Amino acid sequence: MKNNIISFVIGLAAGFFGGLVGLGGGLIMIPLMVGILRIGQHQAHGTSLVALVFTGLSGAISYALNGSINLTAALCLAATAMLTARAGARYCHVLPEWKLKKYFGVFLILCAILLILKPFISKSNTVAPLYFQIGVFLIVGAFTGFISGMMGVGGGTIMVPTMVLLAGFGQHLAQGTSLLVMIPAGGVGAFTHWKLGNVATGILAGLVPGIILGAYLGGYIAHFIPDTPLRWAFIAVVIFMGFRYVRSSAPKDVSVA
Repeated sequence: MKNNIISFVIGLAAGFFGGLVGLGGGLIMIPLMVGILRIGQHQAHGTSLVALVFTGLSGAISYALNGSINLTAALCLAATAMLTARAGARYCHVLPEWKLKKYFGVFLILCAILLILKPFISKSNTVAPLYFQIGVFLIVGAFTGFISGMMGVGGGTIMVPTMVLLAGFGQHLAQGTSLLVMIPAGGVGAFTHWKLGNVATGILAGLVPGIILGAYLGGYIAHFIPDTPLRWAFIAVVIFMGFRYVRSSAPKDVSVA
């Protein structure tokens, strides 16, 4: 019972801050699970991905009801993401924990940089031809699927800027499409993590409702609070955690090679 309450609060916090800045919440959820619940880094990645599938489902339904999903882009991105998500999860599984933490730290810092650039990423006036868009979406989907399976995140930080810059999508259309892609791609990665024993099933009963509720509340409140201070606060936290993770080193009795 105690772990369910803690996991619910973690999911609520991750979903809330993710909803405020337009992310799935994995960037916050993974460090909280490792730091508070003391589960291993590998299990945190796998468990996060399971929870984010439900977030994607809830969010995609909301965006679809408002007509903010492009099925062509979603199908292209998901087609290759589903193929590589399994490989990303398996690569995560074979990495030593210290090395996975270091890679996750680098990923956090890169996400922070993308968040800094977000205000400068605007809808393109020149939209690329459809055949070019499809080719780009297939490539980006493959990359995103691998990163999602490995890092336990939804991949919106990669997909959304691609759709905005290359396809001329508005922010809401790109975010809704990204959430839809998260369902099949994240599902494949989550299932692979589960088979490898990297999902802490005991905390999902609290984590999943928490992140769904938190994402809804964060997304709702975001319309009434200025974006800039929230985004910079989130960036500061992500960078701080990123550098902490990057400093992870191999145990003294383990060869770095």
